[in-house]
Amino acid sequence: MTVAYDGDDVVREADLRLPAGRVTSLIGPNGSGKSTLLRAIARLKDARAGRVTLHAHGGADEDALALSRPAFARRVTLLAQSRPTPAGLSVRDVVGFGRHPYRARLRGTDPQGAAAVERAMRLTGVTAFADRGVEALSGGQLQRVWLACCLAQDTDVLLLDEPTTYLDLRYQVEILDLARELADVHGVTVGMVLHDLDQAAAVSDRVVLLSEGRVVAAGGAAEVYDAELLTRVYGIRIHVDLDPLTGVPRTRAVGAHHLRSTSVTAERTS
Repeated sequence: MTVAYDGDDVVREADLRLPAGRVTSLIGPNGSGKSTLLRAIARLKDARAGRVTLHAHGGADEDALALSRPAFARRVTLLAQSRPTPAGLSVRDVVGFGRHPYRARLRGTDPQGAAAVERAMRLTGVTAFADRGVEALSGGQLQRVWLACCLAQDTDVLLLDEPTTYLDLRYQVEILDLARELADVHGVTVGMVLHDLDQAAAVSDRVVLLSEGRVVAAGGAAEVYDAELLTRVYGIRIHVDLDPLTGVPRTRAVGAHHLRSTSVTAERTS
């Protein structure tokens, strides 16, 4: 897939596969095309070249771009980086937006809607303030409400663009745990953009590294997290080792201040 903004290609011939029931994370520096690629998959940005294919369970592959908007929305949903805060609506109302594709199909009726909304709020931990106005929420609370809206949509494919933004450490971990649960228990295909390399390594089955709009590496974190490659892509020295607790790769970006302090210590020792 190739995607352009104002005539300039920002995603260049990117080939991406999101395996069913697995978590795939897109990583890379700012401007590498991660969010643009995710938006193109979600049909929120037109591609200049390429296609999106949905692999149906037990059926023929489908051209995702040929599906109607409601039909596509029942298969794929995206939690974008930022969304407007609707005034005058409760948390429950906003989560209910996720049921719109089903209401359109059934002429306004949605027998499964209430249960889907309650389940989504429970999974994201927003049930306690379900009747509160969303304009009174913190940024982290609102982020979880929008994720609940996506879960209420009840799709096979869930795309998350920086889902841990605005969240404190506890809720970052809980959101990533939820992504794993959706894949492992419910068979949901999860694709997400993450900036934290250690979070991506810990939660993902596959990691896709982008640089200047191109996929430069894809596979397990153990394959992709090569110190020399990451250093070149991010433009800063990155050290890679294994987390003794989990056994997965972890990274450390080495700043100039650390290099200076190391040099001073070495000189004093000598």
